[in-house]
Amino acid sequence: MASNWQIQQAAQVIRAGGVIAYPTEAVWGLGCDPWDGLAVERLLALKNRPEHKGVILVAADIDQFDFILDGLPDVWIQRLEGSWPGPNTWLVPHQNLLPEWITGEHDSVALRVTDHPLVQALCRHTGPIVSTSANPAGRPSARSRLRVEQYFPRQLDMVLGGSLGGRKNPSLIRDLATGDVIRPS
Repeated sequence: MASNWQIQQAAQVIRAGGVIAYPTEAVWGLGCDPWDGLAVERLLALKNRPEHKGVILVAADIDQFDFILDGLPDVWIQRLEGSWPGPNTWLVPHQNLLPEWITGEHDSVALRVTDHPLVQALCRHTGPIVSTSANPAGRPSARSRLRVEQYFPRQLDMVLGGSLGGRKNPSLIRDLATGDVIRPS
């Protein structure tokens, strides 16, 4: 795992508007500050991903999403608490609390509380961050630092070293209101 100093450096890069790559539970991810529209725009351009699709936000713990979850039905909160931390991404009504560059054209936002120790440590320093797979649109997800660097040569502000979490597939995505599976794991 990266040292605490490296994690602090990555957090500083994110707070300064940078885009980083980092290992997640199954694949390498790209991340930035979700409140920085220019950083998100740059991340989407690197991936060649249209803004209307939206992106996932990842956090260290459920409390980092309190501002979005406040006022949601108790049964929904219990559903989230029962699945986090872990490889579960939920589509949660965003209640117009997030910018369109995060939500895209959707009434919900994709949220995940990670169980990856490095990502948890990073999010403890930054709060929630954007988490999208580190690959150009249409290409396989990066499963190594080398692949990240091949996909994005000298285009990222930092690559935070570390190991993947050992899962074979990216997180399961489900709709919080219905429980329907949107993307199987």
